[in-house]
This record gives sequence, C-alpha cells and structure tokens, in this order.
Amino acid sequence: MPNRQLKGRYTKGVLFDVDGTLVDSSYIHTIAWWQAFRQAGFDVHMARIHRCVGMGGPRLVDGLLPEERDKSLDDTVLSAHSGIFGTYWPSLRAFSGARNLLAQCYESGLAVALASSAKGGDLKALRSTLAADSFIHAATSADDAEESKPEPDILVAALDALGLAATDVVYVGDAVWDVLAANKLGIPTIGVTCGGTSEAELRAAGAVEVYEGPGELLDGLRDSAIGRLLEG
Repeated sequence: MPNRQLKGRYTKGVLFDVDGTLVDSSYIHTIAWWQAFRQAGFDVHMARIHRCVGMGGPRLVDGLLPEERDKSLDDTVLSAHSGIFGTYWPSLRAFSGARNLLAQCYESGLAVALASSAKGGDLKALRSTLAADSFIHAATSADDAEESKPEPDILVAALDALGLAATDVVYVGDAVWDVLAANKLGIPTIGVTCGGTSEAELRAAGAVEVYEGPGELLDGLRDSAIGRLLEG
C-alpha cells in the first residue's frame, strides 16, 4: 500500500536492489542454492546458478531444474536455500560506499526505496548489514510481489510505497533481471558489476550506465542518471 506519510513529500526517487548491489551476497546465494540442489539430489553447476541469482526463488528453481523432475521437491529446495543462506547472515558485508550512497541520495532530497527479491527475513538481515535505515523511506521484498524479477511487481510495489511514478525514479541493480524488470516500466537502470555480471551484459539488457559498485557510483553521482534526475 502507498505510504501516506510520503505522499506528496517527494517528486523524485531512487530504487535500489540489495543483493549483489549494496551487499556482497551474490556468490553466497550461489553457494546456498548449490548446496540446496545437491541435498535434493540435483547437480547444478555454480556458473548456471550465479547467472540466475536475482530472480525470485521459485522462478530460479524452475529455470535450473529439469522439467520432468518431481516438482514436489521444489519446496524442499527453497527451504534448504533459505536455511543455508541464513547461516551466512553474520558474514554479510556491505559494499564500500553503499551506506554513503544511500545517505547522499536521501540528503539530496530524493525518496529512497529498497526493491529486492529477497524474502522478508533475508531482507531484514541485509538491512542490518547496511545499517542505513535512517536513509531509507521504504523497502519491498518478495512478500510484496506476485511475480519475481524479471517481472516488475517488486518495483511497482516500491513505487507505490513512495507514491511516485516510474517516470520519477532511477533504479540501481546488479543483475540482468533487474534491468529487464525496470525496462518493462520504462525506468532507467544504473548497473553495477559488483554482483558478478559484466558491463557488456548489463548494457545489452538496457542499462543506461554501468559502474563497478556503489563507491564508484557515489564518486560520480553528480554526472550520473541520479544526478540528472536531481536536475530535472
């Protein structure tokens, strides 16, 4: 539901993916999925898994496992991934510049939202890692969307929470799925390669700019799509 306290207060905003964009967790998810698949008797190469990180869990499982599998095992895999990833929560680290990037956007007068495919509990752990709640106006997770990325449901929920339209925001993400989801709403995406996806792949998907990570984006913020949003 729209946040009534924010409605009318902001005219522009920035949406951020979290896993692989602000927090160094993409490869941890890869390992967690790899172990979950093996526990269920499936041998899926890590490289294939990593390329799907950023989708929602059910979509990732369906895309990586054989069509003829016993689909009753899907919930077992999903639960195993959640449990394994949870054991890594204490090891999570924010990328250099991530907290300051959120702070700078906030202090520049932009509404700031996290638009993540993470489940509610995982998102809480990621937010704790960022230690930046005072600079975040809203956060949406897999619990707020019927369909996961590359469908745009999570971004729609974030826009609703901020009371903004797609034309009022820029999205920052690390995965092709982030870019494709934003494209469906006409939202320009700034890509970051710190999640393990190359600049070429992000640009081919439609990213308007690509940076190494939050720190480099922060350094070039004035000349970025976020800076141009502030000028518009």
